[in-house]
Amino acid sequence: MTAPDRCRSMAVLALVVALVAAGCSLVDRPHAGSAAGSSASSAAGSTSPRPATFAEFNPARHETWTRLTSPDRVVTSSDATPEGFVDPPAGRGLQRYADQRIEWFDCPEQGGVQCASVTVPLDWDEPDGQAITLAMARKRGQGQHRATLFVNPGGPGGSGMSMAAGFDLSPYPGHDVIGWDPRGSGRSTPVVCGTPAQTDGWNAVDPTPTTPRQVEQLRAVSRAFATQCRASSGALLDHISTIDTARDLDYLRWLVGDERLSYLGISYGTFIGATYAELYPQRVGRMVLDSAVNITDNESVIQAMGFDASLDDFAGWCQRQGECALGSTKAAVVQAVNRWIAGLDASPRTVNGHVFGSIAAATGIAAFMYAGEGGYRNLYNSLQWALLRDEPTYIAQAGDSMIGRNRDGSYSTMAYAFPAISCADWADAGVAGAQRRWAADRRLAPIFGQWFGMNLTCPVWTAAPAPQLRLTAKGSAPILVLGSTIDPATPYQQSVWMAGQLENAVLITRQGAGHSAYSLGGECVRAPVIAYLNDGTVPPATTCKG
Repeated sequence: MTAPDRCRSMAVLALVVALVAAGCSLVDRPHAGSAAGSSASSAAGSTSPRPATFAEFNPARHETWTRLTSPDRVVTSSDATPEGFVDPPAGRGLQRYADQRIEWFDCPEQGGVQCASVTVPLDWDEPDGQAITLAMARKRGQGQHRATLFVNPGGPGGSGMSMAAGFDLSPYPGHDVIGWDPRGSGRSTPVVCGTPAQTDGWNAVDPTPTTPRQVEQLRAVSRAFATQCRASSGALLDHISTIDTARDLDYLRWLVGDERLSYLGISYGTFIGATYAELYPQRVGRMVLDSAVNITDNESVIQAMGFDASLDDFAGWCQRQGECALGSTKAAVVQAVNRWIAGLDASPRTVNGHVFGSIAAATGIAAFMYAGEGGYRNLYNSLQWALLRDEPTYIAQAGDSMIGRNRDGSYSTMAYAFPAISCADWADAGVAGAQRRWAADRRLAPIFGQWFGMNLTCPVWTAAPAPQLRLTAKGSAPILVLGSTIDPATPYQQSVWMAGQLENAVLITRQGAGHSAYSLGGECVRAPVIAYLNDGTVPPATTCKG
């Protein structure tokens, strides 16, 4: 899963000055491997000296885009302390965290997986201030330890702990895998917003306004949601950007004793990886970025175009089955789906206990597309129930899973982490800019660009955006970028752009539909990734079928 373009709200479906102050040198740190259960081997076999510190960030050292100014955001504050706000470790300054050790224990609900939590500063530039909690999971590899592979599944807000627990380590002897729930999500210190009923109301508002009054209603509901998040999450909203998460990741790398980072990130996880590589290029070991988000300032290819292309691909698949009940041609299938969504826009229904309108329908259809052709049969069956039998329950259930709504009506932490992190990461042009953006989206993607609607969540958010870094990772080790040609959530062109903008990247192209080339691709995709992570063999740019 990935964040939709810029700050698209969850209903659519993903800073600071330098750290090191005087007297904070961490030279002569004892190796954390023995206490943490990790060996001293570097992630990439490097013999370079261990960095004297971790998690530093000086914005002045990085090029920034000439970006927008978020003119309609009103930054507020609250004294809320969500679960996971804790006192910092004993000591002073960064030494508090240099002395911390990871205490692993067997996860009670998952055999063969270890769990742990550590504290990190809410604000890495104020290490004596408030601390928060990061939760993580580890699977141990077989044989002599070579490296730790950190993983992230995207979102933003997806659970790295779950990804690690299910990760197949058999192709990677000597590797441990660690997944962490990024700040604001999962079992780490979570973003907290309104009640389930209030969140239902936010998700139910029509994002396709046609009158000034409807625009104002959308703005009011979006502002109310932002206020609820601030009231319940407090200062966490000011320190939840991907820059903050990259600094957390560097600290975790340091704690396990790896001099360089081995990393596999999918979807939004590619943004974490690219941000890390920009902040710490000399600490990049072996990095794989799968299904890249847009790290450029080129908005000629947007996420909705990926879903439009996937709908067209699904319609073609339907025709190839011999008899497609949804329409006699590809165009007829697409038109039938679009008409059905338009009918719900005019006359929303109540399904699964909440409003089911155009945005919910589009989100539910989009959910099936992540699996590519593997999900088309389920999408076909669900659309038959919806279009031909007037029973949209399955589409609604799929949409609920996308927005983090549970069957009991509660919401997962991802429902709130997603907008909070998205709005922290990207500046915007305000409400007027969102109106212009939606008009452009509809031209670029006539179906999903229309029904995903106008995003007013970020324009009225209560936290300022982080520095808008231009990610080039100058001086990093080689990075592999993977992309599928019919990716619904992260259009293929974005992987091309990422591979082109990162200074030392190689692109592996998978010809096929679906999200995550690593998960859906065959041996042609996986073999070079395995060789690269195991042995450091950098493949040439490659195109693979299927």
